[in-house]
Amino acid sequence: MADIHIHREHSLGLERAREIAWDWAEQVEQKFDMECTVLEGETSDTVTFTRSGVKGELIVTAEHFELNAKLGLLLGAFRSSIEAEVQKELDSLLSDAKPAKKKAAAAKSGSKKKA
Repeated sequence: MADIHIHREHSLGLERAREIAWDWAEQVEQKFDMECTVLEGETSDTVTFTRSGVKGELIVTAEHFELNAKLGLLLGAFRSSIEAEVQKELDSLLSDAKPAKKKAAAAKSGSKKKA
């Protein structure tokens, strides 16, 4: 078996990170025919994903994403390309993401300034 481990730090907060994780889960369900389940928690979420030859989880917190996956024998031969594709998808979602609460807080504080 081959293992994939991907760790990405972020400053999105849990709510925005949760949205990104759900988007990621939808993408892998469609693109890779995965079955995903999301378990929401107070301080983190866990997205489990599975299909023939792949089993793993994505842990989502307010500060980081932690992906761990195990590839079966046949897919293990393609570990490098699979890992690169997963990294690309996750990095793309993160690069497009903006911290939602910080933008709203900045807009509020800007509107309350006195002239």
